[in-house]
Amino acid sequence: MTLKLEKLPDRASTKISFTADAELKAALNDYAEIYRKSYGQKETVADLIPFMLQAFMNADHSFKRARKELAAPRPKTHPATPNPSQTKEE
Repeated sequence: MTLKLEKLPDRASTKISFTADAELKAALNDYAEIYRKSYGQKETVADLIPFMLQAFMNADHSFKRARKELAAPRPKTHPATPNPSQTKEE
């Protein structure tokens, strides 16, 4: 049976911790407050950060290009085969 809605992707999350300086922490708190005022919904900084990072990476065209190159299959290299006309006869 084929459904219109494709199978949902794996949504398992991984916890990542990092250390932020006081200025960044204050900015993140301000962002969360501005988000609350803009959308009328309170979200924690921890809930906002993954979406902020995703938006940042989606907007970074150099990163996307380099990531495609990184994932591209590399051509197989073959050992150099000597040309018979270039081999020395002893």
